[in-house]
Amino acid sequence: MRNCGLLTAGSALGGFSIDALAAPAAGAAAGIDYAPLTGIKYPIRTLDALTDKQISYVVVGAGNRGNVYARYAEMFPDKAKVVGVSDINDFRLKRMSDKHGVPAERRFGDYHEIMAAPKMADAMVISLPDGLHYEACMLALAKGYHVLLEKPIAQTEKECRAILAQSKKYNRIVAVCHVLRYAPYFIALREVIRQGIIGDVVSIQHMEPIEATHMAHSYVRGNWHDSKATTPIILAKSCHDLDIIRWLLDKPCKRVAAEGSLYYFKKENAPEGATLRCTDGCPHEATCPFSAITEYARKKNRLNVLDYDKSTPYETIVEKLKTSDYGRCVFHCDNDQPDHYVSTLEFEDGVTASFSMEAFVPWGGRRTRIMGTKGYIEGDMRQFVVTDFLNRKGRIWNMKVAEVPEYKGAGHGGGDLALFRDFVEAVAFEDPKRLTSNIEASVESHIMGFMCEKSRLSNKKVAVKV
Repeated sequence: MRNCGLLTAGSALGGFSIDALAAPAAGAAAGIDYAPLTGIKYPIRTLDALTDKQISYVVVGAGNRGNVYARYAEMFPDKAKVVGVSDINDFRLKRMSDKHGVPAERRFGDYHEIMAAPKMADAMVISLPDGLHYEACMLALAKGYHVLLEKPIAQTEKECRAILAQSKKYNRIVAVCHVLRYAPYFIALREVIRQGIIGDVVSIQHMEPIEATHMAHSYVRGNWHDSKATTPIILAKSCHDLDIIRWLLDKPCKRVAAEGSLYYFKKENAPEGATLRCTDGCPHEATCPFSAITEYARKKNRLNVLDYDKSTPYETIVEKLKTSDYGRCVFHCDNDQPDHYVSTLEFEDGVTASFSMEAFVPWGGRRTRIMGTKGYIEGDMRQFVVTDFLNRKGRIWNMKVAEVPEYKGAGHGGGDLALFRDFVEAVAFEDPKRLTSNIEASVESHIMGFMCEKSRLSNKKVAVKV
């Protein structure tokens, strides 16, 4: 069996380095001496799966997320192979199929076509729009596939529970893409808690800053603008965060309460004379921070949704924006997702957490504060600082994941492909315990999200029953 490349992160061990900064970006306080965090050992593995078997998989949905998981087969062709692709977009279907040498007879349009074909692989990656997750996953499990399912699991609590039951009925593995659990940053953070360094955790404050133009892109103009056609934003965007809070605390959630609304991106806030599209000669286009022309054509950000890249000419992008949903004015879209959302969560033993999802922030990357009986942690997904109450010392964890060569460019701090590595092993050994995030855990944190949305809409505290 091949060496899995186990690394131990601590004080410059296993190829990683920890930088003690003169002015820490997170957790700095007057009168505290700062030094590197040492002596904390936890496994940070390379992305190479610990198996001699090559698993085969088909990708259903060849967009952004599908390509993330197809990339694993490019990096480790002896461990995983893409043998079939399904997408209704001919360009995306051809692009992925050509890259992986998928023959014509295994290239499918609508996902029903691949479900009707004979089973052709060990596993299936489902990265379809939210509203299609349930049916596709249920069909895949009945067909005999193990499934890697993009989040959210499904649009309702009932459907989530049905997928869990279906996985047990057919004895199939379902891994939900709760990728933060696989990021070295959160692995290290959880280990500090588990080792009791800050005593008992009493409370957590966690914020997901969506970033203002990301909000406009995905939840005003984009695929998740309609909560009824997809899922409420607390699940569409932040089921990662509810899951990571639950994982850090390792306690069941008992009750939730939530508030939030769509404050800004609506017709009544449109400046006078604003046109329906940024390309219609809007008098405010050049000075609007949410201009589609600026975001996509001038800055050339997020062009994958238009099936373009940074080499695409400005004029070509502007022409596409004249008909694409991504060219619409942010104040004239049919969106209903809240742009600010605050929830409070009560866990077993009286431990509490507050979670805030915010659109109007100039940067992304989660911010977390953890209050314990012996110390305090503050982090920003680049580093965290552990402060000891007794000796007034702060210790800094700061690992550059790019120092592991194959982590470079991997999304969610390396979590995307680390998840797929564990999925490859789980399928190869037919052992769901090789996953950090199994389907039972994912359903539990999804139920927390559904109950948050129920609380927000009813203006009542809601019990969480798993």
